[in-house]
Amino acid sequence: MEQIRERLQELADPEYRKFHSGLLPGTENILGVRIPDLRRLAKEILAGDWREFLETVSDDTYEEKQLQGLVTAGAWKKMEAEELFERTARFVPKIDNWAVCDVFCGDYRAADGKLRREVWEFVRPYFRKEGEYELRFAAVMALSHYCDEEHVREAFHFFDGIHSEAYYVRMAVAWAVSVYYVKLPEITMEYLKNCALDDWTYNKALQKITESRRVDRDTKEMVRKMKRTVKKGETRSL
Repeated sequence: MEQIRERLQELADPEYRKFHSGLLPGTENILGVRIPDLRRLAKEILAGDWREFLETVSDDTYEEKQLQGLVTAGAWKKMEAEELFERTARFVPKIDNWAVCDVFCGDYRAADGKLRREVWEFVRPYFRKEGEYELRFAAVMALSHYCDEEHVREAFHFFDGIHSEAYYVRMAVAWAVSVYYVKLPEITMEYLKNCALDDWTYNKALQKITESRRVDRDTKEMVRKMKRTVKKGETRSL
């Protein structure tokens, strides 16, 4: 671990630290190591005794948490499913910002391999959790790996069941709906017309759809007209 910490210090960029800290309000102990450098370091760790790393690494810095996620996700071919899910369940509660969550979910390649079905079964209960980043983990896993016809309707059912006012949960759900729209526009449009999303999340999903470069101008104009109007001081949800 001393060698790992030394490497992190060597890779740290004060200017990037300042920039990245501005994107992660409330997150402390950011060294300023870019994600590509962390991925390369994780690859080196995976070539050695990665289990010892996971057992001895601390949570002292943002970068060490990112490394834990990258190594856990990257080691999926090196362990049985039971160990993978045990280590994943141990890591998820450590997630305390959107960046660690989203990098971990994006790199969780077991969801695209032979464990695809098992990973979804593991993720499903997280849609019923109460923690901000447990819920975001579920939503980002869905949009990253399960945006297909097989899972779309169940994913929408889970989105409707989330009743969190946490900003990073709502943003994740809105982001997810916009990704589903791009890939499955007809099914997602049907959902938007009948969904139980709160107004803020629903309107944010529409906004993100209109911001997509993969949606044509006429469709964007139609989507803008679907925005819900909420009176000042009123918080309406279906």
